[in-house]
Amino acid sequence: MKASEADIFIIPGLDNSGPDHWQSRWEAKIRSARRIEQADWSNPQLESWVSTILRDVEAANRPAVLVAHSLGVVAAVKAAHAIKPGLVKGAFLVGLPNVESDEHVPELIRHFAPIPEHKLPFPSILVASRSDPYCAYDTAVHYGNKWGSTLVDAGETGHINDESGQGPWPEGLMTFANFMRDLS
Repeated sequence: MKASEADIFIIPGLDNSGPDHWQSRWEAKIRSARRIEQADWSNPQLESWVSTILRDVEAANRPAVLVAHSLGVVAAVKAAHAIKPGLVKGAFLVGLPNVESDEHVPELIRHFAPIPEHKLPFPSILVASRSDPYCAYDTAVHYGNKWGSTLVDAGETGHINDESGQGPWPEGLMTFANFMRDLS
């Protein structure tokens, strides 16, 4: 599948993705991409975030592909089984935060726990870093396996955002392009 044949939904995490974040760069570069805008990026509410994802994705005119980062990953996975079957063709999930761990994430997002452990109803990739301060690599591997995701080891890349030096993130864009090519 080509990106031009799908509605690409960018789903940022806490505080949104700034202009130098790879999600913002991809949104500007990929014509069929658009951001799911949450009502409050700095005080996230689980039900609101999930219902916004459902509303936007179900209004798609073409097959949908989710591109989620950080807390957006948890929200997207929680929304996955409520989305009309067959509408989402795949999900590119990056930088899962362990919302079940006080040592990894702020209390502000702990109410997004528990992280679902059921297989996703569409193909997915989970990109995880070995040095992510918000989630231990083994935890990401555990959830990726539960979701049926293909795991991509991003090495020592922090939270895979602009603060960790992954602004344009060309390796991620190549991985995403290969993922899109394999979707039908």
